[in-house]
Amino acid sequence: MRRAARRPPLREPPLSSPESGETALTDISKSPDRIAGMFDAIAGRYDLLNHLLSAGIDRRWRRRAIESLQLTGRERVLDLCTGTADLAIAAARARPPAARVVGVDFAGAMLGVGRQKLERARLAERVTLVRGDATRIPVADRSVDAVTIAFGIRNVDEVAAACREMRRVLRRNGRLAILEFAVPTVPGLSRLYLGYLHHILPRVGRVVSRHNAAYGYLPASIGAFSTPKEFIAILSGAGFSSISAQSLTFGSVILYTAVST
Repeated sequence: MRRAARRPPLREPPLSSPESGETALTDISKSPDRIAGMFDAIAGRYDLLNHLLSAGIDRRWRRRAIESLQLTGRERVLDLCTGTADLAIAAARARPPAARVVGVDFAGAMLGVGRQKLERARLAERVTLVRGDATRIPVADRSVDAVTIAFGIRNVDEVAAACREMRRVLRRNGRLAILEFAVPTVPGLSRLYLGYLHHILPRVGRVVSRHNAAYGYLPASIGAFSTPKEFIAILSGAGFSSISAQSLTFGSVILYTAVST
């Protein structure tokens, strides 16, 4: 297996092992049409796989993200890359809850599943789902009190542009909370995690979702995303302050929080 010179393991393109019989290098191109099509193809089983593959811990991660917003019950929250609206629903169910939530995603089938969940939860009047792009958010300048993203920023083709857009729509001193996967840095744990990420997760994902590309893309995109230090620099450059990166579940997930200036 070829490795780039002087490049730490976390930043290498994730390659499958020769024993796996899988393609050596997974396509991680992030054109909006490709990403939307991939997630639309797995929309019906997306929630099941999220809960199954995370052993249900994903709900706890979302609660932590919403708690970091310190809601008072008056805020308008924008949930980008909302998918099937789990984080938007968490904001609407918080104690106290957001006054209004708008979820934005460019995958129409994912939004369709999200709307069904909102109807079942009787939240359709408080949570609105809109089709749109994170790099061109269909929201007015300085019009929201908080922005959230759960496991979607790494799927955006132009991350810096999306961060600038988040800064544009946030009111002064508005709060940002972003959850994203990462690779634990503890050597023994990182090896176990990478084994799960590259071998077990793709196989289970493919069996349940019946989609070959999506759950090969997932581990590849995690390995290719910015390190916490790099992403903090992107947020700073976009105009955020008080930026922090909190490790959750042994460093497999990072909760990024920041304040708009």
